[in-house]
Amino acid sequence: MNVQAKGSAPTLEAQMLAMGAASREAAAALREASTASKNKALLAATDAIASHEKQILAANEQDMAAGAARKLTPALMDRLKLDANRIAAMANGVAEVAALPDPVGRELARWSRPNGLNIARIATPIGVLGIIYESRPNVTADAGALCLKSGNAAILRGGSESAHSSHAIHAALVEGIMAAGLPANAIQLVPTTDRAAVGHMLAGLNGAIDLIVPRGGKSLVARVQEEARVPVLAHLEGICHTYVHGKADLAMARSIVLNAKMRRTGVCGATETLLIDRNILSSHLKPILDDLVKAGCEIRGDDEIRKAYPSAKPASEEDWRTEYLDAIIAVKTVTNVEEAIRYIESHGSQHTDSIVTDDAKTAERFMSALDSAIVMHNASTQFADGGEFGMGAEIGIGTGKLHARGPVGVEQLTTFKYVVRGTGQTRP
Repeated sequence: MNVQAKGSAPTLEAQMLAMGAASREAAAALREASTASKNKALLAATDAIASHEKQILAANEQDMAAGAARKLTPALMDRLKLDANRIAAMANGVAEVAALPDPVGRELARWSRPNGLNIARIATPIGVLGIIYESRPNVTADAGALCLKSGNAAILRGGSESAHSSHAIHAALVEGIMAAGLPANAIQLVPTTDRAAVGHMLAGLNGAIDLIVPRGGKSLVARVQEEARVPVLAHLEGICHTYVHGKADLAMARSIVLNAKMRRTGVCGATETLLIDRNILSSHLKPILDDLVKAGCEIRGDDEIRKAYPSAKPASEEDWRTEYLDAIIAVKTVTNVEEAIRYIESHGSQHTDSIVTDDAKTAERFMSALDSAIVMHNASTQFADGGEFGMGAEIGIGTGKLHARGPVGVEQLTTFKYVVRGTGQTRP
C-alpha cells in the first residue's frame, strides 16, 4: 500500500466504495468470530509491532522530518513522535486489549413476560467503524485493536502528518489478523492523504459505515459533525479545569496542578484553566504557579491573579475558552465552589474537571453538579484515559450525551439486540 499525495476523484471514489464493501464482508465474519481467534490476532499483532520496531521508527523519521519542514508546533511534534518506549507501550496496549473480557455476547439484561416469552438484551458489534484521526500514529494500533476486539471492522484514516508511521503500524496489525485466519480487511487504512477521502467516509460509503469516530483537533471534529451523514461519536475540545478549593492541602494541590498541566501538554486531558479560591491566594497561589513556571509553563491570569503574581500575562476572554495543548495555562480566581461550578458550566467543554479539597461535602457538590463526562476529586485530569481507567486502550473521550461518555473502549464500541425465546406464543 503506497502513501499517495492525491488521487483523481473518480478513482478515489471507486477505491473508497470498494473499501466499504470489503469492510461489510469483514464485519459479517467478525460478528461470529470467537474470542480465541480475536485474541490470537491481537497477540500476533503485538508481536508484529515489536518485531517491526525498526521499520516503524524509520517511517516515523520520515513523518518527523516532514513535520519539521511544515513547522508543526512542539505539541503536534510530540504527538507525532515515536521512540522505542512508545512503540513498546503501543504493543503492550494491544496486548492489554487482548486480555480484556470479550464485550460481544454479554447479557445486559434478561426478563420474562406473563405470557412466557423470555427476553434478553445482548451486546453485539456496531458493524463498520470509520475512524478519522490526525497526528498521533499510535491511534492506528489503538483503534484497530479496539475495533477488532469488539467485533467491528474498521476503516482508518490517519492524518497526513503521520501517514508513513500509520502505514507501518497498520502492516503489523494486518500481519496479526492474517495469522489468526481472520479477514485481512477487518482493519483497513485509507491509502491516500487526499482530504476528499474523508468526505467519502462521511457520506457513509453507500451505507457501509455505521459510525464515524473523529479523533483530532477542533477543525477536524467540527467538519465531521457538520458533514457526516452517519452517526458520529466525538468530543469537540478538551477544555479541562482544575479547581483548588479553599480547603485544599497545599502539597497535594501543587502536585496535582503541575501534573495535570505539564505531564503531557498535548493530550486532551491536560488542564487548560486553573481556578483558585480567593481566600487562599496568599498561601497557595505563588507555590503552585512557581512550580508551573519552573517547568516552563506560561501563566495568563485575571486582574487578581496578576496582582498577586505580577509576572503572569493578562488573560483575554478567549483564553478562558482555549484548548492550548501547550505549556500555557489560564488562571482565574473564584469565591467558592458555586462560582467555580457556574464558571465551568459556561466555559468548559464537558470533558474532564477536577476539584482539589479536603472537604468531602464540597467535593460531592462539585462532582454531582457538573455535567462533564469525567469529574474528579483530588486527582490529576491527566487520568482521563481509558488505560488509566482499567479499560485498556481507547479511541477517545466521548463528551456527547448519547451512547458513550468518557473513555471509549471495547464495551462502548458495542450496541445490543433483543433475543426473544418462546414456546409457541402468538399475539392475540
